[in-house]
Amino acid sequence: MTGPRRRHIRFSRLYSFSCFKSSYRDEHSQIGQKGFSRIVYCNDPDSHEQLALRYRSNYVSTTKYNAFNFIPKSLFEQFRRVANLYFLVVACVSFSPLAPFTAASILAPLIVVIGATMAKEGVEDWRRRKQDIEANNRKVKVFGRDHHFYETRWKGLRVGDLVKVYKDEYFPADLMLLSSSYEDGICYVETTNLDGETNLKVKHALDITSSLNEDSSFEQFQAVIKCEDPNEDLYSFVGTLYYDGMSYPLSLEQFLLRDSKLRNTDYVYGVVVFTGHDTKVMENTTDPPSKRSKIERKLDKIIYVLFSMLISVSIVGSFFFGVITENDLQEGLRRWYLRPDHTTVFYDPRRPLLAAFFHFVTALMLYGYLIPISLYVSIEMVKVLQSVFINQDIDMYYEEMDRPAHARTSNLNEELGQVDTILSDKTGTLTCNSMDFVKCSIRGVAYGHGMTEVEKALAKRKGDAILDSEAASYDNGDASRKSIKGFNFNDTRLMNGNWVNEHNADMIQKFFRVLALCHTAIPEVDQETGEITYEAESPDEAAFVIAARELGFEFFERTQSNISLHEWDHKSGRKIDRPYRLLHVLEFSSARKRMSVIVKNAEDQLLLLCKGADSFMFERLAKDTSDVAAITKDQIKRYAEAGLRTLVVAYRELTEDELETWEGEFLNARTTVTADRDALVEAAADKIERDLILLGATAVEDKLQKGVPECIEKLGSSGIKIWVITGDKMETAINIGYACSLLREDMKQIVITLESSEISELEKEGDKEAIAKASSASISKQIREGRLQISSSEGTSVAFALIIDGKSLSFALSKTLENSLLDLAVNCSAVICCRSTPKQKALVTRLVKMGTGKTTLAIGDGANDVGMLQEADIGIGISGVEGMQAAMSSDFSIAQFRFLERLLLVHGHWCYRRISMMICYFFYKNITFGFTLFWFEARASFSGQPAYNEWYLAFYNVFFTSLPVIALGVFDQDVSARLCLKYPRLYQEGVQDVLFNWPRILGWMLNGVLCSMIIFFFTTNSVLHQAFRRDGQVLDYEVLGVMMYTSIVWTVNCQMALSINYFTWIQHFFIWGSIAFWYIFLIIYGAISPRISTTAFQVLVEACAPSPFYWLATLLIVVSTLLPYFLYRTVQTEFSPMIHDTIQRRRLEASAVESSGELSLKAGKLREEDTLLSKQ
Repeated sequence: MTGPRRRHIRFSRLYSFSCFKSSYRDEHSQIGQKGFSRIVYCNDPDSHEQLALRYRSNYVSTTKYNAFNFIPKSLFEQFRRVANLYFLVVACVSFSPLAPFTAASILAPLIVVIGATMAKEGVEDWRRRKQDIEANNRKVKVFGRDHHFYETRWKGLRVGDLVKVYKDEYFPADLMLLSSSYEDGICYVETTNLDGETNLKVKHALDITSSLNEDSSFEQFQAVIKCEDPNEDLYSFVGTLYYDGMSYPLSLEQFLLRDSKLRNTDYVYGVVVFTGHDTKVMENTTDPPSKRSKIERKLDKIIYVLFSMLISVSIVGSFFFGVITENDLQEGLRRWYLRPDHTTVFYDPRRPLLAAFFHFVTALMLYGYLIPISLYVSIEMVKVLQSVFINQDIDMYYEEMDRPAHARTSNLNEELGQVDTILSDKTGTLTCNSMDFVKCSIRGVAYGHGMTEVEKALAKRKGDAILDSEAASYDNGDASRKSIKGFNFNDTRLMNGNWVNEHNADMIQKFFRVLALCHTAIPEVDQETGEITYEAESPDEAAFVIAARELGFEFFERTQSNISLHEWDHKSGRKIDRPYRLLHVLEFSSARKRMSVIVKNAEDQLLLLCKGADSFMFERLAKDTSDVAAITKDQIKRYAEAGLRTLVVAYRELTEDELETWEGEFLNARTTVTADRDALVEAAADKIERDLILLGATAVEDKLQKGVPECIEKLGSSGIKIWVITGDKMETAINIGYACSLLREDMKQIVITLESSEISELEKEGDKEAIAKASSASISKQIREGRLQISSSEGTSVAFALIIDGKSLSFALSKTLENSLLDLAVNCSAVICCRSTPKQKALVTRLVKMGTGKTTLAIGDGANDVGMLQEADIGIGISGVEGMQAAMSSDFSIAQFRFLERLLLVHGHWCYRRISMMICYFFYKNITFGFTLFWFEARASFSGQPAYNEWYLAFYNVFFTSLPVIALGVFDQDVSARLCLKYPRLYQEGVQDVLFNWPRILGWMLNGVLCSMIIFFFTTNSVLHQAFRRDGQVLDYEVLGVMMYTSIVWTVNCQMALSINYFTWIQHFFIWGSIAFWYIFLIIYGAISPRISTTAFQVLVEACAPSPFYWLATLLIVVSTLLPYFLYRTVQTEFSPMIHDTIQRRRLEASAVESSGELSLKAGKLREEDTLLSKQ
């Protein structure tokens, strides 16, 4: 049985707008047509009509693979990569006589690499599979044929099922709300899983079904829902309920989304409308935009270069092979031992072109080691491990909210080190989005002595000594008072009841009464402490209620029709309880920009209390308030300049007749069932919100997050350009810019705005075409003048800041002006876009990304920032007060803006350097190895004979050289984290791409070719014409291969040791362990039967190891091979050092000076150079 229903606030009567009442809209007329054809037979899922519709089950799967398609689909994904496809073709051709080695030796490494990647994909998919199993097997109560609710699994639900969901349970499908434990069918829903917002949403059942309040009420319940087809729009639902011969419009207020949670409500009843993959949350599970880093995109081009190199050397070899083969019959059987007069088609002097073609195919396989087969899987492993280090960085952990940094993708790690432009939101990103009531203006008198961070920056710019002293006194007062969240007000004229002594005490009383009554907050009393907290729709609203409480007007109870306050009565000098009868709530909306309540006090006065944005409120004031309004406007402007958010507070008294007349009109508007119902309701509300008496204005502060100015200053020193894109007023945005060090005193501001007398006159006339034409011309002129200012100051140290408002931005982003705007903006040191919409944020981001071709990073914390985050090369989400939607849509998430400094300057720099070095080294070691094959084949008349045993070839990239390069990609540091932060200009190595540009890449390739030449020619020339062993035997083919291979393994691993800046035991273990493993492999593999080991049989134990010449030659060849790189780096470091070279040398010199105790002139000079370097 169901418990008694909760008698609580009847929100259906409390609220007046359509947020709780369904109305007929234009879409309702389309029910039954295309896009609106879904039919649900409520409480009758087994009917023939319902079964005939064949809707999806409630089973969901978010996996990429299943048991049947995992192998084929995963293989397809792997062989979409050009390199993997090449090796697959080589593996297939290796079964033919053309192959220079057996098929097993090429298949083995391919299987290892592909298998490792497939295993990684499989593990990730299995994790998703486990989450699906858990979700599909959750339990829910369903109404059965026996007229009782029974438990079933989520996956067993069908369209039309009647379900009962209890408090703190998730909704198993998209449901239509029928009723709840509250009398009027309201329920609270948490949608954190859908949009990341933590505030509760209120849903409301139709009045006709809200009375179905017992399990037994549904025994005879039958209804039909006709609604929209499945779609991804989370914020819209259109449908009609047909019940008891009547039709009722359905909207989002009756719609409960799958995976949202029931809160503060004992239970609800609902009908399943959408199931499984038809639910809105599943319709929204599309893959995020595919982003690839610049290095990854360049890597594809390098692979093509290597393929071109492979084809080129194959063509060269085939050409000479064809020429030599043709000459074999013309020069009197010069190579008689090959029997050119009796041979196969693969070597036929009579058909040299065909023989050359077959040799070309053989060469493509033989020189395939120029392409690094393990490159992609190694990069993936390294990036995953880099992401682990980012996630576990304790210096990016925010203890207050228990939130670490989170790399949501590992594809963009190195991109963090190449950011050229940051585009940032303001509220919640640079600021805390935690509002504090700090100042107010009441009837023209300003109250509140606290100084905001913006005001301090403003005072510093103006050199205002009075403000500085005020700041000092405020800081002292703040320290002596208990900290109260939401209240940071300090003014003895109002505090502790002193406001009763003010000459305008009655207006102060009315002002704070409005703050205490005009809201939708709900008080929650702690039964143990008696402390009252408030559940409010926004931080601003909570701050107003708290401010009213602290100044003597404590809101403590809300019932169905009353709001009760503990008030400080200025006449009697004590607190009294005052109830107010709540008649109407005209709630806040983005269109209205204001909120009003109509109440009746204990003296039977009817009062309309209103608060809202100044742009909407001043035009509704009574005419006799113009003097006070002018003063208040000036104070609001000052508050905005101080970075404060403002609202205007007003009231008016109503007569009984006036209210009765208005209520009749308002009721008619509310009960209208036409498409223009909402407009009629708003027009009726607008009629009574007139002739208001101005009480004053509030000012709340959204404080800057800790460390924001220092972070922006450090990022600016690194050469990163920072743009702030905000919805705030221009004055607020400019002063926030100064407070957070984005703007500096020495900057010249280029302001682009449409606030001109000419535009204002045209707006009054209302000619939209003329306004658009004049606005476009004005913006074009302002941009042109801005560009002229910048060009005229070339060669000077003058820095510019561009400030543009949203209205101007809408014209500046047109096709004709966007390039001019971009040219102006990129030449400015800072850019601030004010009054910007979410769409404009995304458009500006796209303009910067596409126009500059450089890496852009967007950072934000709210749902309105998602478009900007997804449009940028890198999206950083702040997991803050506005919920988690931005964080869930981002590539990386952090808890505070200041952590961006470490994420970019430390992890970004390290990841860029590591990946760049890793890829260059991969190509170096493969070219070194591959070209020794080419030189050997040239020595052997391009016969296609490999220089090495086939298993030497197979294991080169997999075992002997792969682990050191992975260690490089994970652990190497050119400088420590402390020095990365101390010398922010080091970051420019990534922005300028100095470690992965084409000259550097080609230089590593050239080094590989040079090393291969030294190894091959030094080896062959030193051993071929003299005895190799004590018994006088000369070197044979097997020993030559081992000597060259040994030199290569030593060379490439020692080259790694020379390139590493930061050694750990892991690097030592991998480098020297790889070399040792080569000898261990030779011993083990050489001990196997010669039928298997072939040319490797006992080659080390019996031939090479006993010969001193083998060890001496290896030492000399390795030293000779490494010498050119060593000399190059020495010369470069001395005469043309990179930034990290300079920093390393400074540190070494400083350490040497300190250790020798020379704190003299030399030490002072080093410190001076150190300071200059850090400020470069």
